[in-house]
Amino acid sequence: MFASKNGLKGDPRLEAISEAIRVVPHFPKPGIMFQDITTLLLDHKVFKYIVDIFVDRYKNMTISVVAGIEARGFMFGPSIALAIGAKFVPLRKPGKLPGKVIYQAYELEYGEDCLEMHIGAVQEGEKALVIDDVVATGGTLSAAIKLLERMGAEVVECACVVGLPELKGQSRLNGKPLYILVEPREIENCC
Repeated sequence: MFASKNGLKGDPRLEAISEAIRVVPHFPKPGIMFQDITTLLLDHKVFKYIVDIFVDRYKNMTISVVAGIEARGFMFGPSIALAIGAKFVPLRKPGKLPGKVIYQAYELEYGEDCLEMHIGAVQEGEKALVIDDVVATGGTLSAAIKLLERMGAEVVECACVVGLPELKGQSRLNGKPLYILVEPREIENCC
């Protein structure tokens, strides 16, 4: 579900968010239109819009875990977690977490990767939100869901700033809801 389809249609914050995202053609390989959200972090108002929209959506859902996917999920997840009174759990690339971890391999639009999470970071029955910057093929979000569910958490929803609907990422989320703020702009508006 897009924010614009959930009561935010015409909200000027969504236009500001969309305009602040830089599209980088052919990165990290030819044919990929990379949605670079680091540019929206340069505008504190736009960054706040994103956090505020997500907080408004999740503040009354009794979520106890915000799981952020490395690395760009780390930019939004802690702020959201603090605002809604939840803990933040980082889902990291291999070899970045000390101690005992569980892992989940997955396929990306342009390769393969793996996510790890500390054993004991979530408890059975906790309600979790998964946050990332972009959903493309859904591989990363799917891996995050599997990690959390293997530890007994209930994934309430996945949330991303940008959604690439043509890649059908939501189809890999095993029926979990997906909330995204904006779709990418066309290439002629990017550079």
